[in-house]
Amino acid sequence: MERISHADLPSGMFDHLHAIEAQIFNSPLDDNLVELVKLRISQENGCSYCVDMHHKELKHAEETDLRLSSLCVWEETPYFSDRESAVLKFAEKLSKAGVKPLPEVYYTELLEYFNKEEISYLTLVVAQINTWNTLMKVFRFTPGNYKVVTQL
Repeated sequence: MERISHADLPSGMFDHLHAIEAQIFNSPLDDNLVELVKLRISQENGCSYCVDMHHKELKHAEETDLRLSSLCVWEETPYFSDRESAVLKFAEKLSKAGVKPLPEVYYTELLEYFNKEEISYLTLVVAQINTWNTLMKVFRFTPGNYKVVTQL
């Protein structure tokens, strides 16, 4: 059950978060890779609303059922590229870093596939989904209600 609904939110509360989403969307990163990170970190953080949302976004983008169902065990499967694996490792480690610095190995591995601008955006994606996960875990928006917005 929702604790805080959209109607209960202070006016403009999500405006800056949506502006960050727009900046990420307009970044050089592949949209499906961004959604993959958002889904994986939402799984790790136990955010049911965000898991529902990003699963639906990836399905809409024609991601395969096999990869979607295997994302929670991605390290044990052959379904993700080395590039995707580097990003998923980075995202998981950064999301769990707490007060510790990110070990150099995770950053160095990204440099094989991404430039510094792209790594900056990947870092922002992880920070942003952690923010959304935190908000949704408190507000408890009802999972299952999210609808993918299709452009006409």
